[in-house]
Amino acid sequence: MTRLTVRPYHPSDADAVSRLFQEVYGDDYPQPDVYLPNMISQHNAEGHWQSMLAVDDANVLGHAALRRDTPSNTAELALTVVHPAARGQSLATRLSRELLRQAGSLGLKNVSIKQVTHHPYTQRMAKKIGFHSTGLLPDYVPSPLAKPLLETMVMGCHVIEGHARPLPDIPWPESCRALMQHLCSVFGTHQDTPRLAMPLQIEQNQHRVDIVIQRLNKDLLDQLWRLPRHWLISARLELSRHFAQDLRSFSALGFAFTGLMPTSSDNGWFALFHRGVQVRSLDLDCAYMQQLHEDLQQNATVTKTDAPLGARSAA
Repeated sequence: MTRLTVRPYHPSDADAVSRLFQEVYGDDYPQPDVYLPNMISQHNAEGHWQSMLAVDDANVLGHAALRRDTPSNTAELALTVVHPAARGQSLATRLSRELLRQAGSLGLKNVSIKQVTHHPYTQRMAKKIGFHSTGLLPDYVPSPLAKPLLETMVMGCHVIEGHARPLPDIPWPESCRALMQHLCSVFGTHQDTPRLAMPLQIEQNQHRVDIVIQRLNKDLLDQLWRLPRHWLISARLELSRHFAQDLRSFSALGFAFTGLMPTSSDNGWFALFHRGVQVRSLDLDCAYMQQLHEDLQQNATVTKTDAPLGARSAA
């Protein structure tokens, strides 16, 4: 077997990296940038991607990158692909470990990862290199490997040594107390709750509507109530001392709580809520994520969107 070398991306690698994605995913990779070598070069030159490659004497056989869409202290470990001929050599783990080793020198405080769920290998790899699973992203992206279903992802977070990403020190509702206490034990707690200077956002993302919210109020809840019932909606709400009330309000609108994900700021967290899901069975590596999935599947069989207006009040 040819010995493979792990090394940083060079500008001359763009064509080979693009071919690697084409050979593994055909035309179906969800991020079209990888099909334009010029985009791969541009992202690396501008620092939006920090790519690491696994190569033999002639070919690029593995790729992973730290991806930052905007200048920040956070990044996502993403764009991981290994050629079938090179599997079984722990290349994804080697590439990921090297990128995490470099993360501190790049000024990063934490790194996130989206773990696929149609097989267990990404979840096991993420756990092995120090990621902790924090939430589910249901029916998140089309995938040729999960057809005909959409790929559900598990969100993970890795805090760089010397930094912290605490959760607010608040009482947690019984329905999610075990998960939230576990995450507090992993990431710690803090009395001060960070506030984001964040406008309300809503956008169509292929099959789903994504909404980002800083603070719920009665007027916004009534507007959410009036959205079309057939829409599949994922909402990200800033995690704060109001979480227990927010959970009740979203539940009354038919949403299920699916965990947490880090914000793009230094210390904040989003609480994740989801309405509408494809029925499926998943066998997840993390017991807390498995419970979230099962709760979500159960929620999909119960219609809650006919709750009276009074149940949708917010503080």
